Amino acid sequence: MHLLCRGRLKLLVASLTAVVLLTWLYLLAGNLENGRSLLLAPCLPDTPAAQVLERAVLESRVREVEEENRQIKLQLSQSQGTTGQLSEGNYGNQPWGASADTVPEDGDNTAEEKNNHTDCSRSPTVQKCELIHVACVCAGHNASRDVVTLVKSVLFHRRNPLHFHFITDTVASRILSSLFQSWMVPSVQVSFYDAEELKSEVSWIPNKHYSGIYGLMKLTLTKALPSDLAKVIVLDTDITFATDIAELWGIFKKFTDKQVIGLVENQSDWYLGNLWKNHRPWPALGRGFNTGVILLYLERLRRISWEQMWRLTAERELMSMLSTSLADQDIFNAFIKQNPVLVHQLPCFWNVQLSDHTRSEQCYTEVSDLKVIHWNSPKKLRVKNKHVEFFRNLYLTFLEYDGNLLRRELFGCPSQASPDSVRLQAALEELDEDDQCYDFRRERLTVHRVHLYFLQYEYTPSEDETDVTLVAQLSMDRLQMLEAICKHWEGPISLALYMSDAEAQQFLRYAQASEVLKNRKNVGYHIVYKEGQFYPVNLVRNVALKNANTPYVFLTDVDFLPMYGLYDYLRKSIVQLDMAHTKKALVVPAFETLRYRLSFPKSKAELLSMLDMGTLYTFRYHVWPKGHAPTNYAKWRTATTPYKVEWESDFEPYVVVRRDCPEYDQRFVGFGWNKVSHIMELDAQEYDLMVLPNAFMIHMPHAPSFDISKFRSSSSYRNCLNTLKDEFHQDLSRKYGAAALKYLTAQRNI
Repeated sequence: MHLLCRGRLKLLVASLTAVVLLTWLYLLAGNLENGRSLLLAPCLPDTPAAQVLERAVLESRVREVEEENRQIKLQLSQSQGTTGQLSEGNYGNQPWGASADTVPEDGDNTAEEKNNHTDCSRSPTVQKCELIHVACVCAGHNASRDVVTLVKSVLFHRRNPLHFHFITDTVASRILSSLFQSWMVPSVQVSFYDAEELKSEVSWIPNKHYSGIYGLMKLTLTKALPSDLAKVIVLDTDITFATDIAELWGIFKKFTDKQVIGLVENQSDWYLGNLWKNHRPWPALGRGFNTGVILLYLERLRRISWEQMWRLTAERELMSMLSTSLADQDIFNAFIKQNPVLVHQLPCFWNVQLSDHTRSEQCYTEVSDLKVIHWNSPKKLRVKNKHVEFFRNLYLTFLEYDGNLLRRELFGCPSQASPDSVRLQAALEELDEDDQCYDFRRERLTVHRVHLYFLQYEYTPSEDETDVTLVAQLSMDRLQMLEAICKHWEGPISLALYMSDAEAQQFLRYAQASEVLKNRKNVGYHIVYKEGQFYPVNLVRNVALKNANTPYVFLTDVDFLPMYGLYDYLRKSIVQLDMAHTKKALVVPAFETLRYRLSFPKSKAELLSMLDMGTLYTFRYHVWPKGHAPTNYAKWRTATTPYKVEWESDFEPYVVVRRDCPEYDQRFVGFGWNKVSHIMELDAQEYDLMVLPNAFMIHMPHAPSFDISKFRSSSSYRNCLNTLKDEFHQDLSRKYGAAALKYLTAQRNI
């Protein structure tokens, strides 16, 4: 026995000496080549940021070695006084279902740090240009916004082509399909699956979770997704990635032959059943698993008849549980408890769950350990966590990140261009860069990202088919007009907002804080994201126009306030003038005030009185009288019935027309001729311009726009505008023939 102890003592001394020598060798290697760590070089790029990270990782590893030294010394001292068997470390036995890349969380901090600390040499390799499939269930306006932030975080880190599979309702499908089509990100495919067709699969399951029936949809993915799709990463919409998703995809290679699903342990005490008196959760193994991040081996799941198995599990448990509390997560956990060999436990940093009272803080020791952040509390960013400020800042970074920057091509992974991309590239190649108007022509070809229905939108069509939508566009500097417009116009509104990603979030906060705006659900807000040097005013107008949902539209500008009651008056006029069967454009006379505070007239008589007193003026009479002179304000003063006016050069009234009217010509950007060209085309299509005798709108004062300043200060700007006018006239003549010659003649007579 004495000889045995002496042998073990020699072994421990030798081990201690070897560890110390290895530590010094490691430090020496880390100081070679001007501070570059030879051991870390294969994992990290040669950049200043990488060198800082290398140093941090090196320091962390040195601390680990020092801790190991301390433990060995402790064991050495203990062995001198005992003949008991020495412990082989702090890991203990692997828990049930734990994979080779995980260790239990119940060890001391050193073991936990070893478990959660990332190590690039451990990461399974994913083939260059291998296609990664990602699935997500998304329903409604709010979830669609969340998906965009999730996608940004994935795109920011990714190095592989991606195929997103979205199970959506009608609302989310419309929003996301438009967004991805206009985003045009290389090496990204998107497929949509109708959630309505899957509802019958899960509608029989009572669910108390706030996600409703859509919270159960992940159970149906083997049926919803293509039958030839072998595996997929499934994500909740409230996920933020802090690393390349290929690392997660690579874990599929660590699955054993029997494992079909990869999950992270649930980090709250929910499934332990001790949160409150009589708390009775669904059955789960230990703490259970969280389904915010799932690796699904679809091919194997189909082979074991997954659909039948989860149904039998749900039916059995519902006999006693009556309903689910955490939607699909309850059923997944009940299934896993019966079939533990089928699960591959992921390290917890792949789903750091930020709900209240979780053990998420034990999932990481350093920033570099973070992989995926899961905002799985209804409180979202207001959740309690000692590092929540860091997590919130990371989330806000992607929330406000310029999505245009993510349109980059993958290095070494050429993607097959879409037909739209091919046409766009061909059009760009036809442009002459020596043309003095090149920038204007280039702007017309710019594809702007569009996020439709940025906020909750609800609209019920009227039965009489006379409904009319107020259509306008604006930028951040006109945001203050929204509340006033909503007070003056009770009907549906379609607004296109030209903003950056960061400004869109400012607008969201503004709208959610406004009692007026948040109570109006019939306002459609459509974000057109900024790109290029010009304001694409007509493109933005067209986005608002195309997404109006009523038979008629009132085409206006956001700095005008319509008279009280104009909505009802227009609907009556639509019927009286038989607009359903005739081509008419109803002109709403425009006025203006130079006063920021105005006692708004409540009737035509009151407006005429203010006009006579000089409180109001006919719109732009002192700057651009030709723009509205054909309205014939003198006749309007005494008119009691609608009257027809003729088109004149530079006429640009605000009109009510059928929704199928011509779109605005998008060659006109910034200031000048953007509305004039539209009215000209209405006239070319033989619309009758009818002035409404008891309607009016008033322009409120504001600072001049940046584009007006460019127009006034730049002769090349004005020259290019004239060139675009000539080209528009030529296109109009080709389109409408001899009838359009009058526009060219009128222009030459100016």
